[in-house]
Amino acid sequence: MSKPLLVAKSLAKNQSFDLNLLSDWANRHGCITGATGTGKSVTLQVLAQSFSDIGVPVFMADVKGDLSGMSQAGQLSPKMQQRLEMLGVAAPNWQACPVTFWDVFGKQGHPVRATISDLGPLLLGRMLNLNETQEGVLQLAFKIADDNGLLLLDVKDLRAMLQYLGDNASEFQTEYGNISAASIGAIQRALLAMGEQGGEEFFGEPMLNLDDMMQTDTNGKGFINILAADQLLQSPRLYSTFLLWMLSELYENLPEVGDVEQPKMVFFFDEAHLLFDEAPKVLLQKIEQVVRLIRSKGVGVYFVTQNPLDIPDAVLGQLGNRVQHALRAYTPRDQKAVQAAAETFRPNPELDTAAVISELGVGEALISFLDEKGRPNIVQRGFIVPPASQIGAITPEQRKTIMANSIVAGVYEKAIDRESAYEKIKGRVHQDNAPANSSTPPVADDNAAWGRSTGSPSVPPAQPTQPRSQQSAPAQAESEGGGIAGALGGMFGNLFGGSGIRRKDNVAETMVKSAVRTIGSQVGREIIRGVLGSIMKKR
Repeated sequence: MSKPLLVAKSLAKNQSFDLNLLSDWANRHGCITGATGTGKSVTLQVLAQSFSDIGVPVFMADVKGDLSGMSQAGQLSPKMQQRLEMLGVAAPNWQACPVTFWDVFGKQGHPVRATISDLGPLLLGRMLNLNETQEGVLQLAFKIADDNGLLLLDVKDLRAMLQYLGDNASEFQTEYGNISAASIGAIQRALLAMGEQGGEEFFGEPMLNLDDMMQTDTNGKGFINILAADQLLQSPRLYSTFLLWMLSELYENLPEVGDVEQPKMVFFFDEAHLLFDEAPKVLLQKIEQVVRLIRSKGVGVYFVTQNPLDIPDAVLGQLGNRVQHALRAYTPRDQKAVQAAAETFRPNPELDTAAVISELGVGEALISFLDEKGRPNIVQRGFIVPPASQIGAITPEQRKTIMANSIVAGVYEKAIDRESAYEKIKGRVHQDNAPANSSTPPVADDNAAWGRSTGSPSVPPAQPTQPRSQQSAPAQAESEGGGIAGALGGMFGNLFGGSGIRRKDNVAETMVKSAVRTIGSQVGREIIRGVLGSIMKKR
């Protein structure tokens, strides 16, 4: 049965009635729009706490730092008392929400990372602001790495791969196409610029396991995952690409569930205009596809921005649940924006929507949610109800305490740098440059190891070829059984004891999961990529 989530109270005609978001239509997506300082953050907080209370995990980016207050119980203030009396409602049951803090830079939350391979060439090209030709060369680099089982885990892996391709471009030309030295140089410069902005900290292992975000506490409340984004927002492309990657991960790897009584997760995309600014047409088409289809995975996506016109029409048409705070019409252009925003609502014959948008006060909004049959309700004017958690930021000491007691404390804090493309390529270059009388043991021919013809380009193999008698037990298991289990044995032999996997080691399990996604299928040499280029797990 659908659960009504109280969001606002309407006082039309001196009568108070609830404006509820129905839980079974919450995965039909929505948007929260309005000018700065009109109350969008409190609306987001009320919605997030309502979802948490019914057991739905939430992800949101905290661009100002004030959403961290959701981790603490609220309290009655004179201003709050005045609002409650005006609405004619009792004070809420003041309570905190279960919260997990995350931070790409690892300062205000648990570190969150992705591997270069998992991000994929499309999103990475968007992050680096590459042109079409440079994106093509980047795609070739990923393709060659994928074909040869080379793990691109962090930025140094990609740099080594690009350098190797640039130095040996002629060897790859007939099979993969031209690899321009100028494009290689442009990508390397873009990686350097990204590193100066702190973007390199996002790439590496252990990679974020989205299952860690989709948790409930002992009381059945969904965890609210808050990404500290005040510093991240200074790099808009990194911010928008990171959130888009998370959407891609949810879309590619969650099973189809159809229509459910409540979402499996709700995703709030704050400062949504950054996602669409200067985005190429092909990326916009893929974003539209993800937004349209992720509903069937049980995920609700809510875009938060100043004006609904910041969102392309193809995406805006998928957003059935609307909360519109005030827009100020000081110029003719602003007036046109207000009129366009008013036309996105189902009309109310008793309400001049365009006029009201400019009259709304702080904490007041025009609201239209889907009804029990999935139809947009006529727009209503209402006051957002106060949240039960604290409004405003918490202290650094409170944040540290919450992080120390988190369910993922200690899982992501220590970065892991295992053998990957960088080590393989540098090892290959060292062998190629070794003198003829060197004591370095000979290495098996790459072409034979990969089953290639002698005319194909050679790339450092991900696994050296050994006789069966000299293979370790995990490697021998790979040769006998094949598949992911064998590949994992070769890559993670030190994690396996004599009787099996050490299940209780969270860090090890995270590494193994990351390896499964990175290595792919067919003994680790075939990688399947999804709509936005991220790696798909085998269903």
